[in-house]
Order: sequence, then C-alpha cells, then structure tokens
Amino acid sequence: MSNREELDRKASEILASLPSEPDMKARLAIPHQDMPSQDAKERIHNMDEVALGYTENIAVVEAQRCLNCKNKPCVQGCPVSIDIPGFISHVQKKDFKGALDVIQQSSILPSICGRVCPQEAQCQKFCTVGKALKSVDKAVAIGRLERFVADYNFEDGSIPEIAPDTGKKVCIVGSGPASIACAADVRRAGHEVVMYEALHKTGGVLSYGIPEFRLPKKLVEKEISKLGKMGVKIMTNVLVGRTRTIKELMEEDGFDAVFIGTGAGLPKFMGIPGENYVGVLSANEYLTRSNLMKAYDTEHSHTPQYLARHVAVLGGGNVAMDAARTALRLGAETVDIVYRRTQAEMPARKEEVEHAIEEGCNILMLSQPVEVLGDENGRVCGLRIRKCVLGEPDASGRRSPVEVPGSDYEKSYDAVIVSIGNASNPLIKLTTPEIEVNKRGNFIVDEETGETSIKGVFAGGDIVLGAATVILAMGQGRKAAKAINGYLRG
Repeated sequence: MSNREELDRKASEILASLPSEPDMKARLAIPHQDMPSQDAKERIHNMDEVALGYTENIAVVEAQRCLNCKNKPCVQGCPVSIDIPGFISHVQKKDFKGALDVIQQSSILPSICGRVCPQEAQCQKFCTVGKALKSVDKAVAIGRLERFVADYNFEDGSIPEIAPDTGKKVCIVGSGPASIACAADVRRAGHEVVMYEALHKTGGVLSYGIPEFRLPKKLVEKEISKLGKMGVKIMTNVLVGRTRTIKELMEEDGFDAVFIGTGAGLPKFMGIPGENYVGVLSANEYLTRSNLMKAYDTEHSHTPQYLARHVAVLGGGNVAMDAARTALRLGAETVDIVYRRTQAEMPARKEEVEHAIEEGCNILMLSQPVEVLGDENGRVCGLRIRKCVLGEPDASGRRSPVEVPGSDYEKSYDAVIVSIGNASNPLIKLTTPEIEVNKRGNFIVDEETGETSIKGVFAGGDIVLGAATVILAMGQGRKAAKAINGYLRG
C-alpha cells in the first residue's frame, strides 16, 4: 500500500483552488507536498524503490510554490549550476520536456541527482521560500521536481548537441558521477572520448554503493546510455593502473588528456580488537554484493551473502543507513546503528535516517564500539560498547564524543558492518609516482582546473575530495572538463 493516490487527490484540489497567476502571498500559502512512499512494513520485504515519486498534480502544485526569483539564490547551492527557476517555471506550465531540456544543459543525470543528492544542504538551503517560512524542510522540493521531470521523460532519447570533431582524444578513468559529467562535457566539445571502467558494470558508486530501494539500477543504465549515444566509447573490465598505466595511455595510446575519477573505494576500519573475526564486514563489500552483484535475488544470483539475524552497523552516514536498511531486507531480525554522537549530529540525510527508523532500525546513540567479541570458532558474537557524552565542537563543527570511563557493556550480534568512511583508491598512485597526493592519499589538484601534478592529467570526485556526494563529484567533473577543453584548444 502507498499514499500516492491520496496525495494526488489533495494536490488536484489545491490546483483547482489556485488563481491562474498566483502572487507571492498565494504561493507561500501553498503547502509543501509530501513524497508518496511504500508503507514501511511492506517495503522491508522487497527491494523496490521506497519513494514512489510525485504524480503530475503533486509536481505542478509543488512547482507553483517557487517564486521564480530573479537573482536565483538556489543556483548558488547547486554544484553543477542548474537553472533551477528556469526548469521549475516549465513544470508550472506542464511543459515537462522543456524542463528536462533546461536541466540537461547542466546535468546529464537528473533522475539520479533528483534521488540521492542532499538538496536540503545545497540548492534548497538557499531557497527563498524556505527562508520565508523559516525552515529548509519547507523550501521548494527542487530535488523531487528534478526527479519527476526525469522520470516523466524517461523514454526521451535526446542528447546534447555535439561540436564538430576536433581530432583530440581524451581518456576518462572510472565511470562514476565525476567521470560521467566530465565525459559528457568533453564530448560535447567535439573531442573523442574513451571511458575505462575496472568493474564489469558502469556507474561506479551509483551501481555498487547505493541500494536498489534508493536508486533503481535501470535508471543508472539509462542515464549512462546517453554517453554511448553521444559517441563516448565505454570499455569495462579495464583496470587502469594495472591493465594500462597513465603513462602508457598518454605515450602509447595517443590520449591528449586524461581525467581520473576513480573514487574513494578503500574502506576504513575502527582499529579495535576483534575486527578480523568472521562476520565483520566493510559496508563497501556488503553493499557491493547486494547492489552490483544482486545477492538479494537468491533465485537468479549465485553471489553469496553473509546472512545474519542480529546486525550492528557502525557509523552514522548515508552508507551506514544503506547498509542497515539492506540488512533488514536480507532477513535480519534486529539492526542497531551504533553511533558515537546523537541523531542530531548524524551526517546522513535526515530523510534516510527517518526511513531507517520507520523500517525498524534502532539507533544506539552516544555509543563507541571498543571491541568486537568472537566465539570459539572465530565468528562474531557481539560488541563491547562504551558510552559517550558530547564535548566541545570539533573541526567539522559537530560536538566531539567523549568516552565515559567504566561505562562498558556487551551486546550480542552475529554480524558487524563497519561504515566509518572510505579512503581514496591507491592503485594509480602506486603505478604513477609522479602524481602528488596528500597525507590521506587524495590527489592534489589545481582548485580552478582540476589538473594534477602531471601536465594534461586531471582528476575530480572522491579521489580528490574524499568520500563526498554525487553532485559534488559531478561539479568537479564539469570543472575539469572545462579546463580540459581549454587545454586542448591550446
């Protein structure tokens, strides 16, 4: 069961009551439109998408809330600078194809960004409506409207205009968000583009990291197919750094420029006793097995998955929420999200935390794991947890957890999923020592161009930023593409 029909009915009534040209006061009085979704008790038994998307009526009502500000404050919060009032004005007129055309001038991934980007911390944070109503939660739902536009035009096969062939050749390493954005903009400029992906499927974190119930993989495949239509040649199962080095790509394969978007796929661990027990998993491995290799589909997939009844997930970010919610769908009876601060400090999107709680995940706040406990067979049997209190703010602005001496207690689990962040992929640095990296292994690049310490080699996304968001990675990809196009023009 879902609430989609009821929300659509209410939206239809609102539309019928609106004047043909609402003034500012009337627009501010229009209620924020909720996202239709699957019932929590049903969705934990399937991998179908939780959020069902706006109907046409709901989308048009939400779009009518936009004030079409001339100074476009929302755009300053968008890493790829989508003309947000421009596309929303088309939605107000029910010109959904026109809305898509506006979005695709800046972003090739609207159905993805509309789903997974933290709009509340980016474009919606600057929304005039949200500020007038004194709540970012009441800002115009820009991301949901972007998603609606993309889904409405799902069968649209249009691609951006491609400039005449320049005779230049660019290599894109990786096929995640930064690489996709860079490839699209470089190809638009008329350069030949070849993309290399190490895995057997394209999409990077979009394919292996984000669960089906948040981002259906058919959408990832559809969006990436646009690159093929634009003329980008995509090669899978090519591990740059091993199969070909950066030097070989430029000196032997004839590439005039290289963009590296290999992401941050090296999982971090706690460094506590017991992390080598069977049943301790990185969130990367756990989600890759489920998302990329579809271990949840036991009838059709031969990928084994570690089955557990009582699961602890360590961390408080979006990946932790994804792992916890996946564990429920794979049959866990209880899932505890063990986090050393409070829910208010969690870096995960508010919506994802709320969904996890609705589905039955329990948050153990102010809790610091200090040891993984194992049985006589070397398998996980529990955690030793130390209570914390919040101290002074740290460099991120969040209050630091302070452990409470003598507060340790033990709790039984048969799996522990570690989700405390990722480090940058180290492979290319190992085979290309000329590339400069910082102490965390992130590539050091020119902030304006994305160029690395090697002339003609650019980088962007998580390999530069560390683990960040899809849209920030895309922003870096577009910035590097602009610099690459300038570099190739001489």
